[in-house]
Order: sequence, then C-alpha cells, then structure tokens
Amino acid sequence: MSKFSVYLKDSYTELTQKTSWPTWAELQSSAILVMVASVIFAVVIAAMDFVFRHMMTFIYNLLY
Repeated sequence: MSKFSVYLKDSYTELTQKTSWPTWAELQSSAILVMVASVIFAVVIAAMDFVFRHMMTFIYNLLY
C-alpha cells in the first residue's frame, strides 16, 4: 500500500509543479487548429467516398 501512496504523491507533485499547462489563449488556438484539421480531413474523406462510389457505379453499369 505504501508504493501506491508514493505513486499518488509523485503523480500529484508532477501534475502541479513539473507540468507546464497551456495558457487559455494557447488552448483556444490549439482547439481551433484541431477543429479546422478535422473539418479538412472530413471533407477529403467525403470527396474520396463520393468519387469511389461514382467510379464503382460506373464500372458496375459497364459490366452488368
């Protein structure tokens, strides 16, 4: 049990004194960057899905 309490104390010390937390402005800019990147990835995947679906439909119509 003492190892666990030492682990908890060390974890608390690391989180409160050794970790550098971002400022509110840094956090907001990072969140906006993640949202923009997510939207870009979603648009790219949707475009790939659209193109692939139409290519497969065209190929199936040629074969059958």
